[in-house]
Amino acid sequence: MFDLKVINSVLDQLEEERGIPKEKVLEAVEMALATAYKKEYGKRGQIIRANFDLKSGGVEMNQVKIVVDDTKVFMDKKSLEDALEKAEENDDDRVLFNPEHHILLPDAQKMKKDAVVGDELIFPLEEKGDYGRIASQTAKQVIMQKIREAERSSVLKEFGEREDEIITGTVQRVERGNIFVDVGRAVGILPYEEQIPGERFNQGERVRAYLYKVEDGPKGVALRLSRSHPKFLVKLFENEAPELENGTIEIKSVAREAGARSKIAVASGDSYIDPVGSLVGQRGVRVATVTSELGGEKIDIIEWSEDPAEFIEDALSPAKIVSVEINEEDKEASVVVSEDQQSLAIGKGGQNVRLAAKLTGWRIDIKSIEGEEIEVEE
Repeated sequence: MFDLKVINSVLDQLEEERGIPKEKVLEAVEMALATAYKKEYGKRGQIIRANFDLKSGGVEMNQVKIVVDDTKVFMDKKSLEDALEKAEENDDDRVLFNPEHHILLPDAQKMKKDAVVGDELIFPLEEKGDYGRIASQTAKQVIMQKIREAERSSVLKEFGEREDEIITGTVQRVERGNIFVDVGRAVGILPYEEQIPGERFNQGERVRAYLYKVEDGPKGVALRLSRSHPKFLVKLFENEAPELENGTIEIKSVAREAGARSKIAVASGDSYIDPVGSLVGQRGVRVATVTSELGGEKIDIIEWSEDPAEFIEDALSPAKIVSVEINEEDKEASVVVSEDQQSLAIGKGGQNVRLAAKLTGWRIDIKSIEGEEIEVEE
């Protein structure tokens, strides 16, 4: 019925390369064969099982009947409903007898002396002339489905382990602003809102992005990518600064407006290591590499401080601050600057103070010595 050489070869390949046990595939094939047989030739209520012989290539079809207590069956639906209505509590042992599904205990014991309630009796089913074609087609479909499932499972495992990392791929196509990226065994989606404003990519161009989510959807494995995510910035610096990778220095917080400007607060557990200098690199080479990848995005790197006033002052750089007053209860900071530093502290469109508020988690009010006040929430 089947080409055993091909079947065995496929089963061995699935087991060795995809990690799917041969028995699991055979079980799925047998279930599908039984379902196909019942659909074509079976009766309502029948339990049909298939036994696929890997040595001969033949398929044996059997009907299974469950042994039931002859004192606890009802031969028609109405008698069962009447009995249940009269009963104070529903008796789970009551069953509606179906000759295709059940066999009474006395009848079962005529065939098998030691039969008890709940046993299964097997009855061979006759071979059907045209079932071979249906069986072959069914087995092929099941094996193909198992291969697809194995591929999906493998892709999920591979990229699931790479979630929260930067991956590199090739632009496959651009549709409605969304970029589809070929990353090998899967396709990543770089949505319009996750792109850096102003960036453009063409088909075939290489692109790096942050893999922030791996989804198993109805259409397959979907990789969600981002170039605007703050973590993309962090991962780029991790690639450039070994001190981040080995934990010598730590990025405490990030505030980013992708494509325009970012602020990073960094700290070191070793007093002999300059955390800011580690990210900047010799002659600024490390920060320059990251800036280049982000299309010229400006990056302010400041040293994190446990002192909120000091942290806020540094976060507002490059502006020079006169004084910072802290309201711990409301997590508000009142910052005083000289008039010539006010526009620098606020930044174009309020960007500098807005990023400082995000970076520190404090609401910041900026007031010049001459009295004008600007309030920005985190």
